[in-house]
Amino acid sequence: MTVLAVDGGNSKTDVVLLREDGAVLGSVRGPQCSPDHLGLDRSLEMLAGLAAQVGAPADLAMLLLAGVDFPDEEDAYRAAAEARGLAARIVVGNDTFAVLRAGTERGWGVAVTCGAGINCVGVAPDGRRVRFPSLGAISGDWGGGADVGKAAAEAAARSEDGRGPKTVLEQLVPAELGYEDTVALARAYTAGSVSFHDLRVLAPVTFAAAAEDEVAASIVHRLADEVATMALTALRRLDLVGDPVDVVLGGGLLQSGDERLLQRVASRLYSADPGIRLTVAAVPPIVGAALLGLEEAGSGPEAQARVRSELKPLS
Repeated sequence: MTVLAVDGGNSKTDVVLLREDGAVLGSVRGPQCSPDHLGLDRSLEMLAGLAAQVGAPADLAMLLLAGVDFPDEEDAYRAAAEARGLAARIVVGNDTFAVLRAGTERGWGVAVTCGAGINCVGVAPDGRRVRFPSLGAISGDWGGGADVGKAAAEAAARSEDGRGPKTVLEQLVPAELGYEDTVALARAYTAGSVSFHDLRVLAPVTFAAAAEDEVAASIVHRLADEVATMALTALRRLDLVGDPVDVVLGGGLLQSGDERLLQRVASRLYSADPGIRLTVAAVPPIVGAALLGLEEAGSGPEAQARVRSELKPLS
C-alpha cells in the first residue's frame, strides 16, 4: 500500500509518498495551497501537481491543510480530491493535527501552531476532539506573524504621532517594509500596496526589539498569553486539566527559539496546570501527517519509526 501525506500550511506545502512499511518513496515542497487563500479549485490544482511529482495517485491520502476548519469544508475538499483521483481513499483534516502528531508519540494531547496565523487542536485519550474556528479576528483569534506585525505597525504609528509611548518600532517598522515613516506605510496599506499578510515580516523585528523595548515586549507577551490561553481552553474542554498531558508548540513563531516568548508561554501553562508536558516540535509537521497516514493504513510502530528516521526536513 502507498500513502500520500500532505502538510499544506499558509506559507508552504510538503508532500510525501510512503510505502506502508514507512519507506519514503518521494518528497517535494511547493508553495502554500490553503483553500482559504487560493480557493478550492486552485488549491487542489496546486496540490495535484505536487502529488504527481512524487508518484500519486496513492492507495491512501492524508491531506492536512490550513484553512480546513469545519466538517463541511473537509467533506467538500475530500469530494473534490476524489474527483481528481489523488488516492483510492482520502482523509482530510486541519494541519494543526499534523503538528500534534509530530510532537508526541502518544497520539493525543494539545497542539498550538503559530506561524502566519494561529490555531489549536486537542485530542483526548478516548478520541474526543476540540478545535477552534480559526477565522481571524471575527472568530476571536489573535496571533501569528501578520497579527504581530499589525500590532507593531500600530504601536509604531502611535509612537510617531504622540498617541502612544515611544518605541524603537517607530523607525524599525517602516524601514523593514521600505517606507520613510509610518504615515507612508499606512497609506500604502490602505491603498493595497501592502497587504495584511505582508506584515508578517515584522514579527522577527518585533521579537528582536523586545529585548530592550517595552512596547515590543508587550506585543510578544500578548502573543504568549494567547498561545497559553488556547492550550488551556482546549485542556478544560477535554477535561484534561491536572492530567499529564503533552502540549506541543509548532509553527514558525513558536519554533523560532525566541526565549522571551517561550518562557512566558511555559510560565502561564505551568502555573495553571503543573502536569503539562510542554514540547516545542523538533520535526516538521509533514512527519505528523506521514505518521497519521501510516496509522490510517494500519502500519505498526516499526513503520512509524522508519518514517521518522527517513523523512528529513524538505527544502
